[in-house]
Amino acid sequence: MRLTLFPAALVALAPASAFAVHYLSAEQAQKLMFPDAERFELRDVAADAGSTHAGDAPMQVRIARRGDATLGYVVVDEVVGKFERITYAVGLNRDGSVRQVEVMDYRESHGHEIRLPAWRRQFEGKTVASAIRVGEDIANISGATLSCQHVTDGVRRIVARIDALRRSGSLG
Repeated sequence: MRLTLFPAALVALAPASAFAVHYLSAEQAQKLMFPDAERFELRDVAADAGSTHAGDAPMQVRIARRGDATLGYVVVDEVVGKFERITYAVGLNRDGSVRQVEVMDYRESHGHEIRLPAWRRQFEGKTVASAIRVGEDIANISGATLSCQHVTDGVRRIVARIDALRRSGSLG
């Protein structure tokens, strides 16, 4: 008896990493978020600098500059969706409010809808005073619940860290 696999069956048997899609590099994301920037200065931030809790890891902040002026900040981060990592970038204005969120790499087989502009635009203008929680001020996407939750948690964490770093003068 000959076994015939249909395309849907082949997709179902594919490992999750076979669904990985690369959308943007860090350099492309930062330029998309701050097209007027002349340069981006990288600043490594230690785990305890501006930390909101003991579990915060070191991070790299890209400071968008035009002349001597700071335009804002870009942080590239990763969270786990359901099983695989999601790489995304958060652009923050000089005042610490969210300017833009971009999904750079998505490796899950489901939930890619978090890359839709309408979902990502929900973060725009959010500050440390905002809830930034799925079900409160960020809508969930059916079938992408964990991706929505984890990216939202990551954005909230980044907003809090950047706020603390700005207030402490650590970002210059």
